[in-house]
Amino acid sequence: MNKKKALIAPLAIAAALGLVLTGCSSSDAGGTGEAGGLQIDVPEIPMMTELGDLEKEVNIVAWSGFVEPAWADQFTADTGCVVNRKVAATSDEMVTLMRTGEYDLVSASGDASLRLIVDGNVQPINTDLIPNFGDDIVAGMQGQLYDTLNGNAYGVPIGRGANILQYNTEEVKEAPTSWDVVWEKDSPYAGKIAAYDSPIYIADAAIYLMKHQPDLGITNPYALDADQLAAATELLKQQNPMVSEYWSPATNVTSFTGGNSVVGTSWEVLRKATGDDAKFASVLPEEGATGWSDAWMLAADAKSPNCAYAWMDYTSSPEVNGAIAMNFGMAPANAAFCDTSDEAKAHCDAFNATDENYYDQVWFWTTPIDQCIDGRTDVQCTNYQDWTKAWQTVKG
Repeated sequence: MNKKKALIAPLAIAAALGLVLTGCSSSDAGGTGEAGGLQIDVPEIPMMTELGDLEKEVNIVAWSGFVEPAWADQFTADTGCVVNRKVAATSDEMVTLMRTGEYDLVSASGDASLRLIVDGNVQPINTDLIPNFGDDIVAGMQGQLYDTLNGNAYGVPIGRGANILQYNTEEVKEAPTSWDVVWEKDSPYAGKIAAYDSPIYIADAAIYLMKHQPDLGITNPYALDADQLAAATELLKQQNPMVSEYWSPATNVTSFTGGNSVVGTSWEVLRKATGDDAKFASVLPEEGATGWSDAWMLAADAKSPNCAYAWMDYTSSPEVNGAIAMNFGMAPANAAFCDTSDEAKAHCDAFNATDENYYDQVWFWTTPIDQCIDGRTDVQCTNYQDWTKAWQTVKG
């Protein structure tokens, strides 16, 4: 079973919405389970069965770099739908904005999408109305629990990426193959280590423990019982004095390019930001890594659903999806883009766009809940609230 990475609602959300969480899915050596292993009662929002006349505009909440004039203006020329963009800096901000009812679409990451689904903020997507949603959309971004529930797709894939180990070759002379350079207290790079500023970073510690302390019994970095969470927290506390910066999406690149950090976890967008600067390199270490995946999601009460469907189709084309991927710095969802030019092929190769063996080593962000998503039924796992409390003890 593929371990790609079902996003599951936090217990607090489940309780508030009266969700039914049943049937921990079976797993392989660490798999999170496929869609269908978890049953969730979600609001019954009808799916569009046919398209109507295009409206005059479409309002989109998106990550920076996803909605740019280079392709938005052409969309407006083709359809008459004016694109109004609101850039959001975090997934939490996206959820808040979508709940205002003022936006038609959002480019949701896995840590936001299920929250929108279970709260009735988004509607199922009729992929038959999106011609470009075809065989060229990579399989690894379809049918995942973070945007597919009860047989319904709620997201149209945009792109994905791994949280890789980034390093400055001028300082890190020997290319690392393990995360040990950021976790072990004898690391020669202490004081120059970058770490992600979020409770979900606990999963990065858990991945390291899966390999190096197998007696803990961790088989899924998002399914930690109390003892396993305590072990991951202790590892994070050990790392804390060595951290130069706990970075946010806004400071990820500058942490490295400014010289504050020479090694640490990073988004692959740094490759785009540094261009051909040979001093920056990255690797997916032998232990594996966490990662993320983004998809367009349509508001349940969208005021311009027809323009929204037109946008999802337009941006799913090889050329436009590829433009978004290259602009942001990620693997495109439409694999056909990779064959459109030598430049496209080089980008796809750099970001392992069609290499499912690569992404089989990546655990996409999954919100932890009390139910153990690794298949255990004899123990209660920790939830996101527990992780948040643990994270607070790490940072002090």
